[in-house]
Amino acid sequence: MIIVLAVALTIGILVFTLFIRAQDVPEPAPVSPFQHLEDRKAAIYENLRDLQFEYRVGKLSDADYQQTKLTLQKELAGVLAEIEETAKRLGVMTRRSAPPAPKQQPAKPAPQPEAPMCPHCGAKFSGPMKFCGECGKAMAS
Repeated sequence: MIIVLAVALTIGILVFTLFIRAQDVPEPAPVSPFQHLEDRKAAIYENLRDLQFEYRVGKLSDADYQQTKLTLQKELAGVLAEIEETAKRLGVMTRRSAPPAPKQQPAKPAPQPEAPMCPHCGAKFSGPMKFCGECGKAMAS
């Protein structure tokens, strides 16, 4: 009984595979000409973030950090130039080549409360803190 089912299934698969026509298969979704460049740009930005983190942690010397950062920035500039060139060739506007938005009258800024300042080292912070982020001493008034 199992053999009969296996044979019937195999015959069904063969018939389906042999008689499917190319026009029955849907067209693949069009691939963006920018996709590989956007993926590469995102990877370079991620590498720059990782590089900065490793430098701050102390895994890289200053010379290695500067050299690797410069290499990644040159590679990024090349990718951005290639995106612009592809956009010009295809007649597509990118964010960098889009016309600037019309200027609006700036609203009057709300009065900002004075930034808290460390009484020991004079560092300023955007919000109230218990301890100074620069010298580590208590920010008690």
